[in-house]
Amino acid sequence: MDATEQPVRTDQASDVVCLVPPAPADAMTIFVHSGGQTRAAEALDPAWLQPNAGVTVWVDLGNADAAHTRHVLADFFKFHELAVEDAVSASHHPKVEPYDGYLYLILHGIDFNATQQGGFSTHDIDFFVGPNFLVTIHDGTSRSIALVQGICPRNAFVLGSGPMALVHRIVDTMVDNYRPEVNQLEERLDEVEEAVFSANNETIVRQILALKRDVGSLRRVVMPQRDVIARLARREFAAVDEALSYKFRDVHDHLVRLADEANTFHDRITGVLDAHLSFVSNRMNEVMKVLTLIATIFMPLTVLTSLYGMNVRLPMMPGGEQAQFWEVVALMAVISGGMIWFFRRRGWV
Repeated sequence: MDATEQPVRTDQASDVVCLVPPAPADAMTIFVHSGGQTRAAEALDPAWLQPNAGVTVWVDLGNADAAHTRHVLADFFKFHELAVEDAVSASHHPKVEPYDGYLYLILHGIDFNATQQGGFSTHDIDFFVGPNFLVTIHDGTSRSIALVQGICPRNAFVLGSGPMALVHRIVDTMVDNYRPEVNQLEERLDEVEEAVFSANNETIVRQILALKRDVGSLRRVVMPQRDVIARLARREFAAVDEALSYKFRDVHDHLVRLADEANTFHDRITGVLDAHLSFVSNRMNEVMKVLTLIATIFMPLTVLTSLYGMNVRLPMMPGGEQAQFWEVVALMAVISGGMIWFFRRRGWV
């Protein structure tokens, strides 16, 4: 046996030893609740999965490599290969799927690393929920998971209440973390609405499109996540008892409000974009109107200057050649003034 491999003890009825490849530091965290106490463990024990073991276990795989994650899920827990493939692959939309003896959920939490850089992004967390176990898989940046892990050893009831109750606690924390980011989105939207009619703001379109992308990301996550939690709140699965269904209803209410706000944000940002495009179009029309009026005023002036610039003899105005230039200039001024007066009377200027 390789010295770097961690043996996982089997039950007495089997002589097979399951080898779990070592995970990176802090990549796998194990909490075991037994005898009214919760403790951290360093290795997995197949005896925990026995129906009469009297043990509740939470295995968190945060930023573990794909090989180690696949080995734990497929070889130790014997999860379905399609669920394992979804868990180790790229991000998926929120969903819940029942399997023989467990539920598989994909939910999304706030990606704080991305939001701190000025955008809105989420990362998925995979849940495998069984009668006496919970397995979570994520990229290692989930603040909700970290928060629950911090209170789990100090409060035995967190894991002692059961795996599905622990799922509710994690999901409730995830949904609560949406509120500050949604409020920040609303503040950004308010600022864009105030700046949309600013003639000097050349970056407003970029801001509108970035905000539209963030609102779209929020809608794509919150709406299917709302539907997933609704299925848990309706007790479509035997793992959810009546007491937990009420708690999931509360989470569902929060997601319904977030979904409504996301739809409202989408309508507002669409209206802001339309208003900005209309404003730009109106400004362009104003510019074109002024240029058209200038060109129209110069048309008769151009005719006069062209006539008197030809090398042919033209009728002389009164006063002789000395006054000819000033008479033409006066005529041009009268024509220009008359056209401007006419444009103003028609309301074109």
